[in-house]
Amino acid sequence: MTGRVFVTGIGVISAIGNNVRENLDSLRNQKSGIGKIEILDTIHKDEFIAGEIKYTNNQLSDLAGISEGDNLPRTSLLALIAAKESILNSGIDLSDKVRTGLIGGTTVGGMEKTEKYYYHPELNTDFIKSHSCGSITEQVAEYIGVTDFVSTINTACSSAANAILHGARLINHGYIDRVVAGGFDALSKFTLNGFKSLFILSPELCTPFDKNRKGLNLGEGAGFIVLESEELLMKSGKKPLCRLSGSANANDAFHQTASSPNGEGAYRSMAKALKMAGINADQIDYINLHGTGTDNNDFSEAMALKHIFGDKIPHFSSTKPYVGHTLGAAGGIEAVFSILSITEKLIFPNLFFKDPIPEFGISPVQNVITNVDVKNVMSNSFGFGGNDTSLIFSSN
Repeated sequence: MTGRVFVTGIGVISAIGNNVRENLDSLRNQKSGIGKIEILDTIHKDEFIAGEIKYTNNQLSDLAGISEGDNLPRTSLLALIAAKESILNSGIDLSDKVRTGLIGGTTVGGMEKTEKYYYHPELNTDFIKSHSCGSITEQVAEYIGVTDFVSTINTACSSAANAILHGARLINHGYIDRVVAGGFDALSKFTLNGFKSLFILSPELCTPFDKNRKGLNLGEGAGFIVLESEELLMKSGKKPLCRLSGSANANDAFHQTASSPNGEGAYRSMAKALKMAGINADQIDYINLHGTGTDNNDFSEAMALKHIFGDKIPHFSSTKPYVGHTLGAAGGIEAVFSILSITEKLIFPNLFFKDPIPEFGISPVQNVITNVDVKNVMSNSFGFGGNDTSLIFSSN
């Protein structure tokens, strides 16, 4: 990066908590949020499990502090809750005339409302207005009062990570001084049925990097971070949570839905992020893996890890057994978890892991590691089409 960009606020809602504190408590206590589907109206609710947030849309409206009469899509409500918390956590005032951006990442936008309209066309046609991914970001921007720059990124499961990457670039190039960036996605029939058709959903708890892994569990949620320029931080005098020291995107262009078996895209994104951060591979203390629990993804990511780190792979784990694969929100939620690893001196475990993949013989962290000096964390988010992104957060 050409300039130093700092993280000053975080916000999150997921299957393990409605805010940062609740998520942290669940991470500490190894409490998974994956279970029976109760809110999503699907014929597959007894066939698959998911990281579902057990709140109705009306209840989420209350959490977001808005009237249920606004009838926003579930995705917007989740995004608004996390975005508001990140702003509160950072202590910024969006009316202070500082150039501020909002960048959101998502895969399905307001699909939940579109599905209802599909089956009941007599319903309010305003539902269709929320179909596009960009409409969700625009709704959040309107509620929180961001007007300088608003944008949406859809690069499948790397969407939120790319939103954060893009926000940092805008700050570096002087277009804005701070940005609220992250991702959001709600469960929908479209998503569940789509992943079922790919035969990569597991009816059991997902077990990333385990030789007996059977697939992924879907999840929903939102995660945002506030990034500020060094100049702005010096003016305010406040202490940042950490620094976004490196970020990079690469594409292996191998397949529409599969990662390259040699991990080419993952390797390139990690290598470029390390170069941008100006650190060596052995300076990474923890890797929050993409780690979905599918045969292809975990094998490909393991290949990339061996290529980058050789026989000295640092502590690593996937936190998806906690919250499920939240798709467009994953990079945002896992960015928050990575930042918490630094600020709380914790490394989170890979729940439900038993046996390593025979070809690699490497095992993720299996219990919470406490009181550890975590200086550099790498967070990986890999999307369909080979759109791979790695972020590096540093304590200084």
